[in-house]
Amino acid sequence: MASASAAKTQAATAQGEQAAAKAAAASDVSVALPSRREFLYYIWGASFALIAGEITAGVLWYAFPRFAEGEFGGTFTIDPTELPEPGAAPVSKPEGRFWLSRPVIDGQDSFVALYAVCTHLGCLPKWVDVNNRFECPCHGSKFQGNGTYIEGPAPRSMDRFRATLIFTDGTTAVTNAAGDPIPLEGRTIASIQVDTGSRIQRAGKV
Repeated sequence: MASASAAKTQAATAQGEQAAAKAAAASDVSVALPSRREFLYYIWGASFALIAGEITAGVLWYAFPRFAEGEFGGTFTIDPTELPEPGAAPVSKPEGRFWLSRPVIDGQDSFVALYAVCTHLGCLPKWVDVNNRFECPCHGSKFQGNGTYIEGPAPRSMDRFRATLIFTDGTTAVTNAAGDPIPLEGRTIASIQVDTGSRIQRAGKV
């Protein structure tokens, strides 16, 4: 019995010594500090990652901009009561940088939202009642009430924005790819949406 007890004691002592040795070995392990070159590599890598992230965020913001409703670049909802009478002087919407126009074409009432910037060098054409047309104060370009080019250095007719008309009979009409005025065809407009983020350039002086 005594020999068995002594053997257990020796085994426990040996295990304790092994554990102590492992702990001592672990405490002797040290982590080497990075060298100056490694430290600079880390700094450069972090800087490049930060710059790349900023560039990516900028590209995404530019490619997929978000504009609030009623803000230039976004969609404007227009009350039909704001429209001019058919053939009357266009109505300016300076907050959206466009004109609401109701030209009468071949005897038919129509609607178009004209971008309020000259296609020449970006000045702002004004509606001149006495001449019944838009006239640019900078270089003299002139346009009809439906935006069609008349004369001057402008290379094309006035640009326009894509518009969606909702009628009281439940039908809708959208500006076509050419930007032609939307014929109303005797329908009554319930609501108008002008998308200032979708500008259409006319194909020349038409």
